[in-house]
Amino acid sequence: MSLRHTTRRLRGAALGAVLALTLSTTLAACGGDSTASGASGGDATLKWASSYFPAHWDPVVSGSGAQFRQLALVYASLTRTDKDGKAVPDLAESWDYNDKGDQVTFHLRKGLTFSDGTPVDGTAIKDAIERAQKQKNSALFGDLTSIKTVTANGLDVVLDLSQVDYQIPQLLGERVLQVASPKAAADPEKLDQSPVGAGPFKVTQLVPGTKAVLEKNPDYWDADNIHIDKVELVSAPDASTVVNGLKTGVYNFADLDPSQAEAAKKAGLDVFVQPGFNASNISLNINKKPFDNPLVVDAVRYAVDRQEFVDKLTFGYGEATNQPFPKEYVAYDPQSADAYPYDPEKAKDLLAQAGYQKGDIKLDLVIPAATPEAEIVQSQLGAVGIDVEIKVDKNWATPFFAKDLTLSLYGTTGRDSAVQTLTAHFGPNGPLNLSTPYEPAGFEAAVAKVRQTPLDAADYSDVLQAATRAGLESGALVFTYSSPNLFTKDKSISDLLPIPGHVDWTGVTIGDG
Repeated sequence: MSLRHTTRRLRGAALGAVLALTLSTTLAACGGDSTASGASGGDATLKWASSYFPAHWDPVVSGSGAQFRQLALVYASLTRTDKDGKAVPDLAESWDYNDKGDQVTFHLRKGLTFSDGTPVDGTAIKDAIERAQKQKNSALFGDLTSIKTVTANGLDVVLDLSQVDYQIPQLLGERVLQVASPKAAADPEKLDQSPVGAGPFKVTQLVPGTKAVLEKNPDYWDADNIHIDKVELVSAPDASTVVNGLKTGVYNFADLDPSQAEAAKKAGLDVFVQPGFNASNISLNINKKPFDNPLVVDAVRYAVDRQEFVDKLTFGYGEATNQPFPKEYVAYDPQSADAYPYDPEKAKDLLAQAGYQKGDIKLDLVIPAATPEAEIVQSQLGAVGIDVEIKVDKNWATPFFAKDLTLSLYGTTGRDSAVQTLTAHFGPNGPLNLSTPYEPAGFEAAVAKVRQTPLDAADYSDVLQAATRAGLESGALVFTYSSPNLFTKDKSISDLLPIPGHVDWTGVTIGDG
């Protein structure tokens, strides 16, 4: 398992309540009693082996990691994302802002219910938002700071904002507001392993941490475009066995490690890249020595050979990057592309200017699992005179999110709202900012300007890229490489929509193969 996989899982665990996962739980389609309903009558079955099998099925707890793709089988959201990365209707069929831009009203579709029969109305959305803001183990509260109050009015839900913020429709999509039944969410611990949503499928059986069986939800608002009758979601075994599992028909769809891509192609399987926002970084804590010295931070920036990460870790599927957005994305800042090119001699000079000779700086690189990525960092920093010892801490998430570490690694899956991505990395309370409460000068003002700019404004991209540029002045993160979302499937499954960061089953068919 790569560091990114381990990191995401541990982060969800650190931010969530620790639940005892014991006996297999069989859930009813409505509300989770002990009588499982049968399949929906069809035989189109998706057999998905996932390396991100959810540890938590409460979207408030699990919402920070890559598991949102699996939870999207069960939960619908206010909005969702199209192939251009723009917010489009989901549970909400439309929305509008007031003239000032500090209030947005979402108008919900009529006649919708959760799979336990509870109505999907403004009260349900209000409950979902407030629970995400207030629940003790919420992974999402930091993403909802612009929402001051929520008012339900039948099928309308009104959000009064603490600031002008035109990012809200982008924000309240699959990553941040997967909506659970308020009846089921009244017991969050039960919901965490007995999910009840209004999405395209409903759970009929759940073996915690191992397997989930789902059937098509006939009451889903877009059920006519869901052509899969049953889903068998299992936790993927070792990456090297996934291809054989597809060859033998144990699975027909799987997350794919880049190291297995050629084997999958040779086996006659479809290998495809789903657009994404994955980016890895070296995390520094500038509140601790030696990174309280900007010269040392710059030395690390120049010591990094990003291409080495790409060549050794991504098997040709990744790209070197110094920012958290792919090059084709609206938030990517071309002006920042070559800000700190690889220059080990300059790194050595900067360390000397800071008063450090070779071997003077000795650091622990604390990570959740041993990875080649950590070894590359160790080697590159060692080459300029910074001694790094790799320390594996299975409880790494606790000190990382408490901001107690000096040096670590992190991989992120990105967000639907570019502002959310920026504030998570560079904001004073950003969960991915190891140097909290530090933020780079000018960042707050730049982000505020983005929030105040409608997404369809002519200057939106310029304003957004300026905020990215301000964020990249941060000394807390040194981005290294990006890697796509890689999947494989047998030829019985039709092509998926190329929606950045998401796996959307709308319109997908499963034939005879």
